[in-house]
Parts: sequence; C-alpha cells; structure tokens
Amino acid sequence: MGPLAGIRIIELAGIGPGPMAAMLLADMGATVLRIERKEPADLGVKRELKYNLLLRNRRSIALDLKNPRAIALVLRLLRKADALIEGFRPGVTERLGLGPQACLAENPRLVYGRITGWGQDGPLAHVAGHDINYIAVTGVLDAIGRAGQPPTPPLALVGDFGGGGPYLALGMLAAIIEARQSGQGQVVDAAVMDGVASMATAFFGLAASGSWQPQRGTNILDSGAPFYDVYPCADGKWLSVGPIERRFHELLLRQLGLDDNAIRELGDHQDRNTWSRLREVLRTAFAQRSRDEWCERLAELDVCVAPVHTLADAAEHPQIKARATLLDIDGITQPAPAPRFSRTPSARPTAPQPPDPAALEDWLDPEELAEFGGEH
Repeated sequence: MGPLAGIRIIELAGIGPGPMAAMLLADMGATVLRIERKEPADLGVKRELKYNLLLRNRRSIALDLKNPRAIALVLRLLRKADALIEGFRPGVTERLGLGPQACLAENPRLVYGRITGWGQDGPLAHVAGHDINYIAVTGVLDAIGRAGQPPTPPLALVGDFGGGGPYLALGMLAAIIEARQSGQGQVVDAAVMDGVASMATAFFGLAASGSWQPQRGTNILDSGAPFYDVYPCADGKWLSVGPIERRFHELLLRQLGLDDNAIRELGDHQDRNTWSRLREVLRTAFAQRSRDEWCERLAELDVCVAPVHTLADAAEHPQIKARATLLDIDGITQPAPAPRFSRTPSARPTAPQPPDPAALEDWLDPEELAEFGGEH
C-alpha cells in the first residue's frame, strides 16, 4: 500500500536523519531493507526496540560490513534496489567498498542517498557534529528564543528531523523519478546544514528587507509580538495564541470582553509601540479561566488559539482524534504516516522488528539465498 509501492531501498543503519528518511519512504509504501550492524551503536539511550519508532515499517538483517562476504551481499542486493541510504562520515562507505562508484557499477540506475551534518565537502565535512551545531552555523539557532535570553535549542526538529531526513527523502524521490526517465542513477548529497538553511529561506528574505530584527524575541513570529505567544491560564496550563491578522485579533479581543472603544484605545496591534500594553491585557485575561475553559469558549472561532499539550496529552485533542493523527500501535502512541493520499493510502505502520535473515527472501531468489547463507 502507499504511492511508493514497488520502490525498493537499501538502508545502511545509522541514527537520526537517515532512519527518518527511510521511515518516511517506508510509510509511503517503499520496501526498505535495513542493514543493521552486528552490534548496534550505543547511544546512551536504553530502550526496547519497539520504542525506536524511526525503525518502523521495514525489515532488517544484521551484517558485519568489515566482512567481504557481507559487502558482496549488499552489492548483490543493490542490483534489485532503486536507492540506497547511508549516513556515515564522508569516505567511510568508500573504504568499506560500498561507495557510489562501486554501487553504481553494480546498478547504474541506483540513486545513492547520503546524509551528513556538514555535507560531503568543505572544511568541516569530516568533523563530528550534532543537530545543535548544524542549526547554529546557519543563523537559525540564534533567531530562536526570547528577548534577553540565550538561543533556545528547538529539540532536534529543525535540524535532523526537519532539514535532514525530509530533505534526503525529497531529494531521493526526485532522483528516482529522473532515473526512470534517463536510465541513470546519481548521488544525492543531503546535508542537515543545507536543509536548515533552505527551511529558513523566508526569514533570510525578511532579514534582507529589514523586516526582521536581529535581536531574539523582538519580531512577530519569535515571541516578540504579544499576539503570537503562549500564555498561562488559571490552572497553570498554557494556551498558544496567534491571531496575526487584524480580523482574527479583534475577534479574540471581543471574546476576552473588550468592547470596540477598548479595542480602538489599544491601537494597531502591528505597531510595536502597542505591544507592551496589549501583552498585559492578554496575560491578565487568560489568567482568569482554566485552559480547558478557554478552549471550550474559543475552539471553533477564528481567533487562532489552541491548547499547548504535552506529548502524552496530544492524542486526546478532538482534531487529532478526528483525523487519527496519532495511532496506537502495539500499545505505543505514535504519529500516523503523513501526508495522506486519496487513491493509494499508506498502510497502518508496523512495529520495529529485530534483524531476521528471512528478510532476504524478499530480495534474493533461492539460488542466491543458498550462495549467501550463513554468517556475514
């Protein structure tokens, strides 16, 4: 099921954006075989396999990629693959014998997807780094946070899982489409740093025009504007508030009890000189009721207000329930595949599976299985 049914991908085990890309492609129906290490890397996070949700929707085998027979097996598998995903530092797969030259020699139509933090070239290409470093150099991290406070790391959503995995998946799909037209594969060089910069395109434009102030927490979308922020309610829970447009903003003020005269006295909400007084009005009003009381009062109005849920609470929101945005798979709440397709819907996710040599049965004929049986 899914629009990518029939696409076959080999994934060399990695962490972060590589598995994210593989999950997205598998969610949309691609058959992905993950080549796991004999001894998976210790990341300091102890959890059962079933909780590693980025590994859902695909089978895996465990191979020692320092073993020549294992390399020969991967090259054989690539003959039947449309693409490969790898997330090692530059030069590692070349040293293993699985670099682009070797793989494309085996399958000239192969799309070779690479994901790194810094990219395949440049002075930092071989230097270790993590999500926080990649978003820092682009200027994006500096823009995130409140006025007078240090830059605030936004989980790994902006880097690994925003500018990394999705951009790799998008690039690979584009290259697969092109390969089916040209008959030739190619290398997709996806860098988290590049993807983060791409996501920030609109903000680079705003900054160049002088419409975006370089100081954190002073702009419309970075908590500087009182009409685009979060506010505590009477029960200590939080509301997100974002009525940027005038008609939405005035409707919210009326729902908070302000009449037309009071609204006029507050002035133009886009005028920074009004922000201090407006923030106090909003803070005082929202503190009068509980979060759920405000949600009940405002939920279906065009005031751009929504509750701030914890990850544990999110599944109870009526909109999330209505669209089944979060699913229960074997007792674990997790996001449904996205986006959605009208004619070729994605299948319900399957739980992460341990390595199993039987996974090769989907890729090799009996003679090949016999040739590559045993330990690798």
